[in-house]
Amino acid sequence: MKHPYRIREIAAAAGLSQATVDRVLHNRGGVRESTVRQVHQAIAELDRQQSQSGRTFVVDVVLSTSRAYGAAVRAALDAELAEVPVTVRPRLAVTTEPADLVQALDRVGRSRSHGLIVLAPPTDEVADAVARLGVPVVTLNADLPAGKRIAHVGVDYFDSGAAAAYLVERFFAERAGDVLLINGRGEREDGFRSVLPARRIITAGPEPGPLRAILGRNPSIRAVYSADTCGNEAIVAAFAEERRNYDVFVAHGLDEENVALLRTHRISAVLHQDLRADMRNACLAILRAQGALPGPIRSHPSAVQVITPYNVPPAAF
Repeated sequence: MKHPYRIREIAAAAGLSQATVDRVLHNRGGVRESTVRQVHQAIAELDRQQSQSGRTFVVDVVLSTSRAYGAAVRAALDAELAEVPVTVRPRLAVTTEPADLVQALDRVGRSRSHGLIVLAPPTDEVADAVARLGVPVVTLNADLPAGKRIAHVGVDYFDSGAAAAYLVERFFAERAGDVLLINGRGEREDGFRSVLPARRIITAGPEPGPLRAILGRNPSIRAVYSADTCGNEAIVAAFAEERRNYDVFVAHGLDEENVALLRTHRISAVLHQDLRADMRNACLAILRAQGALPGPIRSHPSAVQVITPYNVPPAAF
């Protein structure tokens, strides 16, 4: 069956693995007849979409997070939407203040939107604002009740914080020492503390002046957990300026700064979230809910990946 589509596109449209689609297209056998029909139906649906290529789907993305994480989400969206066989125009809104979050969600409801990807604390106020929208909603990282959204993607904040604490304790082994927690908040901090009840945890922001003062007052700090996704070069510099060492440094996010720190062994490990996969799965769920793509609407919770100086992906900066 001739077609102009890549196997990846057909697999995404059919909700099947690329290996299964490849077997069907090359008549290799070992595939159920219902699966063969599913692949052919996906190709037919892609043909239909191509004939209606003038239609554009607007997907809103509302994130209650840092500007740095918002920029990472935008980069992941841009990379993945280039591979989607439908024209999608994302609109990104990053709110750093909780008071602005519901207003941002209400603006989505007043605009022409085909769906929403939202990262927000699972409060009743947020759940009510989402329920008023009347468009397909996919939650990122922090989930809402199933009746408020069609799917969930991303990592669990509590679990990722707990994973970071486990790594810190394993690096520490039996040695004594306190832990410096940078930018701790919410479920990620709760998860981190739940695994280290016996350790003294000292909280701080990333600002160099106050951070150096904290290091000066607390010579027992021997570990660092940076719960946000940026600013770690400044933290490393603060230790150097105070002529202090640390036994372990765990951070989040495989950005350019953290990759450089990993490769020079100034960070022990990074907990990495595959944002591209999360954005792809979120957009596919919305497009399927709108009837623009065939296939089932599914949640795709993802696990954090532990990256050390010895397994940095080759394509990472």
